[in-house]
Amino acid sequence: MFPFDVILFDVGGVLLTNGWDRGERAAAVAHFGLDAAALETRHAAVMEAWECGEIDLNQYLDAAVFYEPRAFSHSEFFSFMIAQSQRLPHGALHILAELAESNPCMIGALNNEARETNEFRFGHFGLRRHFKVAFSSCYMGLRKPEPAIYRRALDILGCKPERVLFIDDREENVAGGLAAGMRAIQFTGADALQAALEELGVF
Repeated sequence: MFPFDVILFDVGGVLLTNGWDRGERAAAVAHFGLDAAALETRHAAVMEAWECGEIDLNQYLDAAVFYEPRAFSHSEFFSFMIAQSQRLPHGALHILAELAESNPCMIGALNNEARETNEFRFGHFGLRRHFKVAFSSCYMGLRKPEPAIYRRALDILGCKPERVLFIDDREENVAGGLAAGMRAIQFTGADALQAALEELGVF
């Protein structure tokens, strides 16, 4: 019998580059001539609300960037933001595609992402054709590593925690999955993930 009923992937840091992390914000600072300290402070104040779907893109941008007049528009800034998303070098996209093609179990996402960047990334990189379910923070109203997001995902799935495998690059998120009873792998590269999946009997 296949060892898992569900395999859940994080997206940023496992399949793709991070959508809007510190490095991407630094690139925006350089490109648009922003005050780096102000952006980081203002981003931190509203980031969780945006990722949990409590505010939308325009509300986030108004708070973090457009609190004063700018020579560029919201749409120009968002275009720059999404352009930072790339396939992760040595990432697991090909592993995801192989698993989805063989269809041994349900494949899904468990990720922290704001709605607008999440929907762009899922569509642009073809993730929706691989995922049967998406426990994204913007849909769940919760973020990893909050214990409640793992519990809610398990409740929705309706399967035993030990029959769920979770793959994430961040140690604290992996720890959250393990605490919920899931099996979990910390992603450090495609080769190491392939070896770990073979050891678990996935391949």
